[in-house]
Amino acid sequence: MYRRKRRQNLPSSSNSEEDLTDIIREHALPFLPAKSLLRFMTVCHHWKRHILTPSFHLNQSLRFTDITGLFCQTTPENPPVFIPIHPTSAGVPDPSLSFLPEPVVIKASSNGLLCCQGRNEDKLYYLCNPAIKHWRKLPKPTASLGSEPALVVIFEPSEFPNISEYKIICPFEFAGFDGAIGFEIYSSKKNSWNVSGDFCFGAKNATLGSGVHVNGVVYWPVKRGGILSFDLTKDRSELLDNGNSEGKDCILGTYYGTLCKVYIEFDDEELLVKVMVNIQLPQRVKMWETVSCAGYPFDTDMPLDDITSRVVAIGREEAVVKCGNQLYSYDFERMETKILSKPGESHYNICVPYVNNLVYL
Repeated sequence: MYRRKRRQNLPSSSNSEEDLTDIIREHALPFLPAKSLLRFMTVCHHWKRHILTPSFHLNQSLRFTDITGLFCQTTPENPPVFIPIHPTSAGVPDPSLSFLPEPVVIKASSNGLLCCQGRNEDKLYYLCNPAIKHWRKLPKPTASLGSEPALVVIFEPSEFPNISEYKIICPFEFAGFDGAIGFEIYSSKKNSWNVSGDFCFGAKNATLGSGVHVNGVVYWPVKRGGILSFDLTKDRSELLDNGNSEGKDCILGTYYGTLCKVYIEFDDEELLVKVMVNIQLPQRVKMWETVSCAGYPFDTDMPLDDITSRVVAIGREEAVVKCGNQLYSYDFERMETKILSKPGESHYNICVPYVNNLVYL
């Protein structure tokens, strides 16, 4: 009698398998890149229906924020290509973006959204998610943003779908005011561009590098030192001290949600990448703390110097370095270097990091 009752209380193997399937579906799938999810849609009808729901797209965009590759172009006239860091798990169905109405130039990205500029006479801007071929044409800016706009895409997914908003901010030079930079901002809620009432002296648009958005503030590195910042909430800009980077050009990024800068040092034929995290202080001077220093044992005939070598992307786990016409990724945790593109491949002058998620515009 005791044995019979005990046997009845044991869960069946089928129920255990169902419980495990539910756990994977609810707690593992949102942390996977889009390419893996599209493959897992073939597991069963329930998984396919679950992955296709808007609520799952939102959940996945909140959970998966790692850089999975770079969109690259040799010149604006050539179609873009996608170079994945992990080819087996991340990718896009149409790397050349031929689903857009016209050939484009890659400009910037944020959490799965890629901003491109058309090559036709109107120079229109497009936002798209290449993983699902979803796109939107933007209205023309009111200001002249120049031939090489240092625009930044701002998209922070929200747990509440109605609150999610994406923006684009671009600095531009005021005509007739030498060294004065203004800011034009696009809002998806208003579907329009508006020029900020604030402007900044001390930096020129041509000296700005690729910008980054961190906690409501956008930062651009200024060549030969300094950081230009724009606070979206306060509608205010500042020119900040970059700290001492030994006069080296750097890129800005986020490292576990904090502003960081990355640059290259050359010492005893070894390429060093330093990640510097900002320490929040009330003054305008940015203080930095080294949190990672990665040695790169390159097997290349290219000279390691400031002209041919530069950092092109930084994430929580990896940095991507361009040396000549080769791209390398370095895994901070595993301390491993991997070649992403080999000698003889195209010389990519445009490199924009991309997150492989399922977010819709």
